[in-house]
Amino acid sequence: MRRGLKICCGVSAIVLVVLITVVTTLSLTVFKPKQPEITAHPIGLEHVNITFFPTLAINATLDMVVTIGNRNYGSFKFGNSTAYMDFHGETVAEVLIVAGLVPARGKLNVTTSAVVMGDKLVENEFFVGDVESGCLNFTSTATLHGKVSVLKIFKMHAIAISSCDISIWIATQNVESKCTSKLKL
Repeated sequence: MRRGLKICCGVSAIVLVVLITVVTTLSLTVFKPKQPEITAHPIGLEHVNITFFPTLAINATLDMVVTIGNRNYGSFKFGNSTAYMDFHGETVAEVLIVAGLVPARGKLNVTTSAVVMGDKLVENEFFVGDVESGCLNFTSTATLHGKVSVLKIFKMHAIAISSCDISIWIATQNVESKCTSKLKL
């Protein structure tokens, strides 16, 4: 009887040590949170209106597709959010990002648009210099608050932060962007 109890305790201890080792190894390697890949793909400018009289005014809509790539083994569910486009430190547009779910190791495309507030853009001291150079440079920042779900068991609050540099070439109306992102748990 005593011998059976010792064997049971020994096997239980070995199984517990192996289980703890496996969970620790997986949490430090495979399940370790990785940075999301958030990329803004500007589609183009629409509704570009420029008036010179009585005052200089510009209004434009920048259509884009925001791709959120999830390299993690857990899904990322986020709520409605707003991204901001800045021109030399001054916010000139807001971009609405609707809530969504990015599947584990998957991607989500969000179609949205930014209505550029032309009055703020024109009043900026760097506007004339950038127009003369032929390129308007913007910085876009977005913060997505949500939850990461691993194996549908473990749920953690997470914040995905993205920053994009967007260049609009005036003559051709081509738009380029380069983004970086990070994840906070």
